[in-house]
Amino acid sequence: MFLGQDYLIGNETGKRIFASVKDLPILDPHNHADVAAIARNENFKDAWELFAATDHYVWEVLRKAGVPEEKITGNASPHDKFIAMAEVFDRIAGNPVYEWIHLDLRFLGVTELLSAETGELIWKKVNEILAKEESRPQALLKRMNVGVMCSTDDPADTLEYHKAVNGSVGRTIVRPTWRPDAAMKAGKPGFPAYIERLGKRWGVKITTLAELVDVLQKSHDFFAENGCRASDHGLELASSGTGDAAAAAETFRKAIAGESVSPEEAANYADYLLGECGEMNSRSGWVMQLHMGAVRDVRDFLFRTIGPDSGGDVSDLFQSHEAKLIRFLNRFDGRLKIVLYCLDQAHQATLAALSRAFGSTVRLGSAWWLCDTPIGMKRQLEYIGSVDLLSAFAGMVSDSRKLLSYGSRFEMFRRILSSTLGGMVEAGQMPEPVAVKLAKTMCYDGPMAFFGL
Repeated sequence: MFLGQDYLIGNETGKRIFASVKDLPILDPHNHADVAAIARNENFKDAWELFAATDHYVWEVLRKAGVPEEKITGNASPHDKFIAMAEVFDRIAGNPVYEWIHLDLRFLGVTELLSAETGELIWKKVNEILAKEESRPQALLKRMNVGVMCSTDDPADTLEYHKAVNGSVGRTIVRPTWRPDAAMKAGKPGFPAYIERLGKRWGVKITTLAELVDVLQKSHDFFAENGCRASDHGLELASSGTGDAAAAAETFRKAIAGESVSPEEAANYADYLLGECGEMNSRSGWVMQLHMGAVRDVRDFLFRTIGPDSGGDVSDLFQSHEAKLIRFLNRFDGRLKIVLYCLDQAHQATLAALSRAFGSTVRLGSAWWLCDTPIGMKRQLEYIGSVDLLSAFAGMVSDSRKLLSYGSRFEMFRRILSSTLGGMVEAGQMPEPVAVKLAKTMCYDGPMAFFGL
């Protein structure tokens, strides 16, 4: 049965394991939540805003199904966009987007399948539900049993919305995550303007690399005061954290002056600055999350007409992360908690082996982005269990910009995890009580302790 009681669980033991973890609070150490919208706590305008307006996973499959861009990110009305999605939704079956949106609908109490025939009905039903008091963002987070969610925030951010949300709900439900990516991209368009904006945020004029590092430290301290427990870094290729300081300083000077910066200079600069970020994290006891492998904005049309993060990103099997990553891990061996994520499934073996080699302070992150599917998660879990330790898994993350993802994506993960562990029990690889304890550790206790949430 579609999304039935046994959805994604292929054995009896897995069903019992899932029963033990399905109601645990959700811990999400990495997402792209719109914290300002959660703070405003206004009702969603319509079903399109809730399900698809911010979700590039949805955009990509709609493009593939032939929906014109006008009815995805263009100027068509939300109603017309939703109906266009409904008209092609049967073609999306087999992709996890089909399951995620139906899980979201089920959460709202809508049982009809989204299709050309039901689009108008579901549009009206969902909009009626969204108009209710209990469908505001903070109420939805409570209904989904979100314990802690860690947003993604620039060092220039002021974090007032985090304070507002936590004050409103009466506890720390949303924590900031420090993401200094923009400061690391010397030579990229907009770099001088970003450095100027960062300086203004902290009341200084940044003219040297040393001054930049000082400002980043001020920001880091401010984030720590406001409940931050981790940094996050999006890296196309791994950085060593051992770049030459003098050369990096010269690269910074050239970059803010608008002079040309070579790829080699930019790479050394990024290596140096990531090392400085690692030192800040080590002193604060934060977790450092490294998301590696995204080749961004490969489709010129999307980048030119919509901008970044619009569904034009891919992975690259032939990237090499190992050499630089080994240097980074050795620099911080035993004194910095690190989580490793890769975008291409083929790199999972390298990261699993490195995690095993570097002990308890280095952990594997969840199957990320293009691997965040039933098959991708299952493959990763099986591989972790055979090379690394499942008990040292860093935990599921939604990586999402969509509020209801905290429910649907975590349910999908917990079902896959339960089925995988149940299969191992039935194959005689571990006793069931150990599997139940392991599932609870991976879903809640382990990430809670590792991230200090």
